[in-house]
Amino acid sequence: MPPLTRWFLKSALAYLVVSLLIGVTLAVPEALGLPSAIAALHPVYVHLFMVGFVAQMIFGVAFWMFPRYSKDEPHGNEHLALVTYVALNAGLIARTVAEPMLALRPGAGWAAILILSAALQWLAALAFAANTWARVKER
Repeated sequence: MPPLTRWFLKSALAYLVVSLLIGVTLAVPEALGLPSAIAALHPVYVHLFMVGFVAQMIFGVAFWMFPRYSKDEPHGNEHLALVTYVALNAGLIARTVAEPMLALRPGAGWAAILILSAALQWLAALAFAANTWARVKER
């Protein structure tokens, strides 16, 4: 298993644990009928689960298991895969901070970070698609 796949998968598992912990934290005040400022974490919960866990798990397994790109580069362009990993995680971490802060203390700075985070995640998706496209071919 390539080292980058291990990074993707271990990060995905960490995001799974954190997202579900946030899910439990969100459920407690709601179940007790208490008002809570932590409701601003709901988008974080969703993003950590769907992007941090699900997408990252898919990216890691695809990088590892999809058909070879070539004998010299079996997993495609490793630098592009690294860009995918870094951009996805940087965008996700930025979003994890900016999204609840924007909800609680609206401001242009938090909005700019949120836009940057979305752009980084989009860049990660483009890099993943570009690196994986040639590996999905007819035989």
